[in-house]
Amino acid sequence: MELSSKLKNVLESLLFVARRPLSAEDLSPIVGTEVPVEEIAKALEDLVLEYVEKGINIVKVAGGYLMGTNPASSDYVYNLLHSKIQTTLSPQALETLAIIAYKQPVTRAEMERIRGVNSDGPIDTLLQKKIIEEVGRSEAIGRPFLYGTTKEFLRHFGLEALSSLPPLPVGGEDQKVVFESALSEQVTQ
Repeated sequence: MELSSKLKNVLESLLFVARRPLSAEDLSPIVGTEVPVEEIAKALEDLVLEYVEKGINIVKVAGGYLMGTNPASSDYVYNLLHSKIQTTLSPQALETLAIIAYKQPVTRAEMERIRGVNSDGPIDTLLQKKIIEEVGRSEAIGRPFLYGTTKEFLRHFGLEALSSLPPLPVGGEDQKVVFESALSEQVTQ
């Protein structure tokens, strides 16, 4: 493989992972001092031309080069990034989540006392989905973890803030209806 082709491959890789525009000068110490900055600049300009009609473009912006999607594909990229992926939660996970949402911060023992059953499985599921998180430790004996909801919880359920949750009714049967209606079975991402 000739140097020019190898250099372009290296530059493509670097631009692909870069989170900011990179100039030929930025890339020179990474590529190596044996390659002149002028050669790096020429290779970057060649790449800009090679990527013109592709789904990925290399563009010169803010004094450097950046790899990004072709503006002609922006609607499709938007649809992918903002598509709704359905994730269902079991009734046990929803029940646990409702307790956490309304009583937070709450310990596992408090959840189990309210539910009347072990909550290990639902808590693990909610933690994996990043809908809840450990928010601290209780001052109780053994210093158990306290759980609370995350911003992902608000995003998933379309809530602006926890204050957007419906108020809890006083009666036990009414509370069950609120829990079931406030947290539907489908979680969207």
